[in-house]
Amino acid sequence: MTRVLLVDDQDLVRAGFKTILQSEPGIEVVGEAANGADAVERARELQPDVICMDVQMPGMDGLEATRMLVADASVTAGVLILTTFDRDDYLFEALQAGASGFLLKNARAEELIDAVTIVARGDALLSPTVTRRVISRFAAEAPAAAAPPAKPVDTDAVRDLTDRELEVLKLMAAGLSNSEIAGRLYVGEATVKTHVSKVLMKLGLRDRIQAVIFAYEHGLAG
Repeated sequence: MTRVLLVDDQDLVRAGFKTILQSEPGIEVVGEAANGADAVERARELQPDVICMDVQMPGMDGLEATRMLVADASVTAGVLILTTFDRDDYLFEALQAGASGFLLKNARAEELIDAVTIVARGDALLSPTVTRRVISRFAAEAPAAAAPPAKPVDTDAVRDLTDRELEVLKLMAAGLSNSEIAGRLYVGEATVKTHVSKVLMKLGLRDRIQAVIFAYEHGLAG
């Protein structure tokens, strides 16, 4: 059973999400909070698997709460950011804070359920579109005319990757989903998931988001 903590300052929003999530047999909403400070306290108390976190709330906002929760060794939940606004500043602050995913509140019910399931199993919810926006942000912050060269590939970090794992890392950095990588490499999606897991383990990375950033910073993207 996946245990979920809902965090939003609007009662009706929490009620709507709760109805959607509890329609799924494997999901249980174990608690609610109306601001970031309450979210941190409730997460420590309830030990959920996933925290669905709003961004704009009175007092401590969702981004600050996410930073605190990710840094708290007593909390193992993944944080799924839910927001009304499709804004890059929210997206990148959420990823930098350590969120495991980012979803708009107008997503379909099945998308919310899928997102919670993905985060609960320890994966990052990073769609190809979001991946490309992450890479575009890096490119925008380092214009070609003034940008230093990419960091040389850290051979100590990547030497244990097989050729296929390195290929999968590069395709992740190009914004391909697991199913798209499977199609490109003519293998099953389960095989791709295994490769992704091994890449993360060998490089000591938390999730797919960190893998994309690692690849870009070490000249493995593009």
